[in-house]
Amino acid sequence: MPENLDTVRIDKWLWAARFFKSRAQAVLAIEAGRVQLQGERVKPARAVKVGDRVLIQREQERFELWVRGVTETRRSAPLARMLFDETPESLLARETAAEKRKYFVEPSQEIKARPTKRDRRDLEKWRDV
Repeated sequence: MPENLDTVRIDKWLWAARFFKSRAQAVLAIEAGRVQLQGERVKPARAVKVGDRVLIQREQERFELWVRGVTETRRSAPLARMLFDETPESLLARETAAEKRKYFVEPSQEIKARPTKRDRRDLEKWRDV
């Protein structure tokens, strides 16, 4: 990365690293507590530097990252990927969760209309197990 920055705002970094499509979405996630820096909740203006640990909760995915580079500009995905290293534990957990979601069948999807008493009982049996 040609920029010589030491720190950058965390909302800009999340946008530049392509975790969120806009800075506004990054700000909303930060304010909701879905982004942590060094294990603490932060505000959007908090500075990120190389070597920081960032935790990101996005929908069903959880990322644990180490910051490798900082930039204020959004670039291509391969260049954005060079801004961070994901921990092996985080990568394994995300792959495992994706595999589970791939083969999971929601029992209520078989119901085409309003559930009957029998359908309700089947769903309750499934939930209790």
